[in-house]
Amino acid sequence: MSHYQCDVLIIGSGAAGLTLALQLADHAQVTVLSKGPLTEGSTYYAQGGIAAVFDENDSIESHVEDTLVAGAGLCDLAAVEFTTGHAKESLQWLIDIGVGFDRVDDGQFHLNQEGGHSHRRILHAADATGRAVQTTLVEQTKLHPNITIIERVNAVDLITNKHLGGDRHCYGAYIWNRVTQQVETVAARFVALCTGGASKVYQYTSNPDVASGDGIAMAWRAGCRVANMEFNQFHPTCLFHPNAQSFLLTEALRGEGAYLRRPDGSRFMPDFHPAAELAPRDVVARAIDYEMKRLGADCMFLDISHKPKAFIQEHFPNIYDKCLSLGIDISREPMPVVPAAHYTCGGVKTDLQARTDIANLYAIGEVAYTGLHGANRMASNSLLECLVFARSAAKDIIEQLHDKPLRTDLPAWDESQVNDSDEEVIIQHNWHELRLFMWDYVGIVRTDKRLQRALRRIELLQQEIHDYYSNFKVSNNLLELRNLVQVAELIVRSAMERKESRGLHYNLDHPDLLPEAQPTILAPAQQKPS
Repeated sequence: MSHYQCDVLIIGSGAAGLTLALQLADHAQVTVLSKGPLTEGSTYYAQGGIAAVFDENDSIESHVEDTLVAGAGLCDLAAVEFTTGHAKESLQWLIDIGVGFDRVDDGQFHLNQEGGHSHRRILHAADATGRAVQTTLVEQTKLHPNITIIERVNAVDLITNKHLGGDRHCYGAYIWNRVTQQVETVAARFVALCTGGASKVYQYTSNPDVASGDGIAMAWRAGCRVANMEFNQFHPTCLFHPNAQSFLLTEALRGEGAYLRRPDGSRFMPDFHPAAELAPRDVVARAIDYEMKRLGADCMFLDISHKPKAFIQEHFPNIYDKCLSLGIDISREPMPVVPAAHYTCGGVKTDLQARTDIANLYAIGEVAYTGLHGANRMASNSLLECLVFARSAAKDIIEQLHDKPLRTDLPAWDESQVNDSDEEVIIQHNWHELRLFMWDYVGIVRTDKRLQRALRRIELLQQEIHDYYSNFKVSNNLLELRNLVQVAELIVRSAMERKESRGLHYNLDHPDLLPEAQPTILAPAQQKPS
C-alpha cells in the first residue's frame, strides 16, 4: 500500500511547482516534494526578472518576434504566442499575491531591458527577482490547508503501467526519504514534474546543487519523449572567484550599460555582433570563450564602474554587496567573469497544457520542452514559462479531477537484494569524471570526435552505475549520478543528430545552418522496470 496519497503530486518546489500547487489547492489535495529546503532551487537564485508587456510602447507581437529571433529558427510559434499572450495576466497574479516588483516614482513598474529584447519589458525586484518570487510563493503555500509540503526527499522513479500493466498512465512515484533513509510510495491521480534543469551535468554551472536532471531522467525511463537536449545555455557571465562558485552576474548589468572587456581593458563584443553586449546569450558566451582561448586568459571582465555608485547600489544591491565581500568594488573596478552552464532549453516533450506522452503526467518549467525557447532561451522568459504553463496545467487537471480514480495498490519498493555501500568513492569518482568530460567535450564548442569520446565514456559509466544501483541501497549522490548520466547520454545523442550549428549548439565540423530547422526528438525504446 502507498505511504502517501493525494490528488496531485508535484515533484519540485520552485516557481513551476508552487504556482501549480496554489492554482490547484482550492480544488484538490496537493503534495509538493522538495529535494532540499523550499528555498534551494533555481527560482530562488534567479536575478534578472520576468518578461511581459507592460509598456504602452511595447507589444506582444514584439515580444513574440524577439523570442523567435533569439530561438534561431527553432521556436514553436504556437508555444511562443501562447506564452507571451498569457504573460501579463500571469505576472498580475504574482503581483496580486504579494510579489513586490520595483516601481518608479509615478508608481509604474521599472522595466529593465536585457539581451535579445527590443524593448524594456523585464519586471524585476532589484537584482533578486527569484528570491522575491520564491519567498512569496512559499508563504502562500504554507498558508493553504490543502497543500502538504515534504522537504528533503528525492524522487526515485515514476510508477506507471510498466509496474502495474495496462495503458500508459502514471499513478504516483517512489521517493527516497533522507530522514528515514527509506524508499516510500506516493499514490496520486496526477503527477507533475517541476524538477528544473540538468546543468549540474557540467563542471561549471550557475545552478544550485539540486539541478541534476531528475525529472528528465525519470520521464525518459518511464517512456516519455525528450526534445532539443543538445541546447544547453551557458550564461556568459558568472563570477570567476574561488570563493564564489556559481554566483551569477545578471544580464541586467549589461542591459544597464555594463561593458565586457579583455584583460587589457579593451571591449570585444562590438567585434562579434551589432548589438555588442546586448547580443543573445549564445553569441556572448561563445565570444567570451573564444577570447579566453585566443589569449590564454582565465577570464574576461564585466565593467559597470563608469556608472554612478548610487545607481549601481540601487539597481544591483546584492551583486554589489557580494562582490564587495570578496574584495571587488564594482563601482571602481571590473568583475572577472567566465561562462557557466545555466539553462536546459530542451526537456520532456509537452503540449500547451503541459501534458507529456503518459496520461496523468505533466512536466512544467525547465524540465519541459514546450517549444518556447527553440535553440536559445531569451533572457527572462524562463520564470515566465513556469508561470504560464503551471496555470495552464492546473486548468487541465481541474477539468479531469473527478474522472481519475486513485490507485493505492502500488507495488512496494524491493530492496531485499541490496546492501549498504562500502565503496562511496566509486560514486564520487564517476561524478567528477562525468562532469569534467561533459564540460570538455560537450561544452560551448563541440566537434564530432569530442561527442563520440563523450558517448563512449558515458556508456562505460552507465554500466558501472547500473551495477552499483542494482547492488546497493540508494543515496542522494547515487540517485543524482544515475539521473545525470542518463541526461548526459540524451544531450550527447541529440548533439550527434544535429548536423549543423544553430543557437546554443556549435559544432566545428558542421559550422553552417541547414536550410530547414527541425527539433531533435528522441523516443525511448520499451524498457523493463528498473
